[in-house]
Amino acid sequence: MTPLDLPEATGDERPGTLRLPPLVAPSAIIEPGARIADDVRIGPYCVVSGRATIGRGTRLDNNVTILGEVLIGEENRFHTNCVIGGEPQDVSYKGGRTRVVIGDRNTIREGVTINRATEKEAGETVVGSDNFLMAASHVAHDCRIGDHVIMANGVLLGGHVRVESHASLSGGVAVHHWATIGGWSFIAGLSRVLHDIPPYMLCEGMPARPRCVNVIALRRNGGEENWVAALSEAHRLLYRAKVGLEAAREILASKGMCVPPVEQVLEFASRQKNGRHGRALDRRRVA
Repeated sequence: MTPLDLPEATGDERPGTLRLPPLVAPSAIIEPGARIADDVRIGPYCVVSGRATIGRGTRLDNNVTILGEVLIGEENRFHTNCVIGGEPQDVSYKGGRTRVVIGDRNTIREGVTINRATEKEAGETVVGSDNFLMAASHVAHDCRIGDHVIMANGVLLGGHVRVESHASLSGGVAVHHWATIGGWSFIAGLSRVLHDIPPYMLCEGMPARPRCVNVIALRRNGGEENWVAALSEAHRLLYRAKVGLEAAREILASKGMCVPPVEQVLEFASRQKNGRHGRALDRRRVA
């Protein structure tokens, strides 16, 4: 992401004036101070904050609203009625300067909302690159989404949620605040996520539980065949037999099954165990 590589003002502009790129619709409202690359397309009735930065090749369809400090990278597409950078829906927020940071090549579909952060963490809500956020999904304050994440229609992320790269969330999934969604996981539609979701697992239910290994994602992305067997055994030990973390680690090591994805699952389970209410990040809230 390179939104800050945009050229600075030359000093020839009069105070309070704004040079609009040629691809901005006449009905769009661009506040002075916004930094917009020359090839950005901004459609009718869009509103762009004076503290926004929009990188090259990005397109805003009609009625897109960018509020507050929002840094947008290159080649993103925002469809109709998106609201990006709205104030956090947190009663403790008192108007501090926080922001939204969005990477490159994201597709943000109709009615998506991404709220800027509170001051409880780093002051940033972050969306990485190459993500697909479908219609009416919501990214709350202080969330951090990795790369290549798919969020289907109506997915709701509570505040401070982490979604690691290559995770997929089906329609209507609701994620409790401070939860973590592991990479390469899949959450079935209408699931209620109260606890951390381990990587490489397929989860569903109310609350969502790991049901099996996400074999399709592994095979589609070049996972080795022995990884599937090793992860399946890790799933059996941790989530069906429930032998405990250390016992599971010893059994897997004795069978030569501590391949890299299994190590990731074990490390994830260790962090989760040290958290609260099945959520590793909840210990940060206590702090």
